[in-house]
Amino acid sequence: MKTTIKEELKVALESPILIEGLPGLGMVGRIAVKYIIKQLNAEMLGLLYSPHFPYYVVVNKKGSVRLLRGEFHYWKNPKGSDLILFTGDSQAQTVDGQYEIAETILDFAKKQGVASIITLGGYRKEAGESPKVVATATDDEILSKAVEADALPSPPGNPIVGTAGLLVGMAKFKKLPALCLLGETRGYLPDPKAAKSLLIVLQKMLGISLNLDDIEKEIEKSAGILERMQAIEARRETYAKKMRKGEEDKTTYIS
Repeated sequence: MKTTIKEELKVALESPILIEGLPGLGMVGRIAVKYIIKQLNAEMLGLLYSPHFPYYVVVNKKGSVRLLRGEFHYWKNPKGSDLILFTGDSQAQTVDGQYEIAETILDFAKKQGVASIITLGGYRKEAGESPKVVATATDDEILSKAVEADALPSPPGNPIVGTAGLLVGMAKFKKLPALCLLGETRGYLPDPKAAKSLLIVLQKMLGISLNLDDIEKEIEKSAGILERMQAIEARRETYAKKMRKGEEDKTTYIS
């Protein structure tokens, strides 16, 4: 088996923009793309399968199984460029696999007449109340559009690991303008707040309208989980201090 895309249907799209968001730091890209798919009622376009995904299957509520996969959805925009939205269960687990999957996605993008690519992910940083979005791109024109939408140019030396980075880097060989948007996140828990920051920038860039009420609910849930984890950690630390003090009190010294 090699990396393949199973097309579910053929559809004529108008200068589509490919937006990618796979699992990664804080699950930021995946949360954002899945939210766009749901909000726009985007339809299935194709499925990507690869032997470079982890070697297990997903079991649904009825007990059926399926291989891990990537999913392409599309949305026809009545006011501008159409969208192709790509997300999935996992990233490739090997370096060779990362390159192979990125190449397969880019070839599919060219076949669909994609005009530009936007990749999404997380940027590890302690964020404030409103996480910032940093941007890097293949050319000044597409980067300027992101900056006009309130993204910040990425500082130099910032490595972008995985599909989000490779798609941008390899897009130049396909003569496709590409942009990467990264939302500030701690990165150790799913971070819908960072995903919301990406969605706000994308709305301004693409001229689309998204209802962000549902992601606000996810942000509240996430904050509650974090508070509970912090409380558990505080209790653990208090207990550890008590144990250390008890051991110190038991210590006797012989002179």
